[in-house]
Amino acid sequence: MTRKTRKSPAGTEGGRRPTGVPAGRAAGEHLRRDQGRWNSRRKTEIVLRLLKGEPLDAVSREESVSASRLAQWRDEAITGMQAALMSREPDHRDGLIHDLKAKVGDQAMTLELLERKIDLLEDGLRPPARRPML
Repeated sequence: MTRKTRKSPAGTEGGRRPTGVPAGRAAGEHLRRDQGRWNSRRKTEIVLRLLKGEPLDAVSREESVSASRLAQWRDEAITGMQAALMSREPDHRDGLIHDLKAKVGDQAMTLELLERKIDLLEDGLRPPARRPML
């Protein structure tokens, strides 16, 4: 009598797959996906599947990723899309706006220093000596 072995996704010997390897997936593929970080392209593919309507729990089982992590990726993707759609293209006014904000900041600082000097003079105190400008 000869004993025949069944072929399984885990290998040619025996009929069992390693613990934690989903059915239909080779052991090596499962280990490669679990090692290291998920790259953004792979996350995007998974999130797009969720946005197209695939059930969260089915994708979670298939990809061996927790449902909460998939939901987090989906929420982050939606937030990123909303932010990208709200932004506007930079134009010639942005440089002018930046310069004007800097000027307002300088004037606010000067005003604050002058008000402090006035308070000191009104109290009869002598203001501290100025440092020479370089």
